[in-house]
Amino acid sequence: MHPFRQAVEKRDEEAVAALLAENVVFTSPVVFKPYPGKAMTAAILRAALRVFEDFRYVREIADPGGRDHALVFTATVAGRQVQGCDFLHLDEDGRIDEFTVMVRPLSAAQALAEAMGAEFDRIAREAAEG
Repeated sequence: MHPFRQAVEKRDEEAVAALLAENVVFTSPVVFKPYPGKAMTAAILRAALRVFEDFRYVREIADPGGRDHALVFTATVAGRQVQGCDFLHLDEDGRIDEFTVMVRPLSAAQALAEAMGAEFDRIAREAAEG
């Protein structure tokens, strides 16, 4: 089991942040522009832990070289069932330097966009506090 998966399943925000590279880039399923940096990515992931209900990983896929991982999940957002995948790329030190999330169906992505949008002021504030 990937350490990121373990940290998320334990809801250990500090362990999640410790697995991120300083130069990590987070690509959202609902926002075009990627978000660079550890502070912003950690704040986004904390918000996701608040927004997703009944979150659980159901499958883990890794490449033989060990630097790319796909973690398939299910959750609920505002009453909508979500299926999604976290795509992780690890740097030479084993830290996550690319983090891309995809979700389906469209109605769930829309609910996620609304819920995360409501969190954005807090996300920005937490990222600025670093």
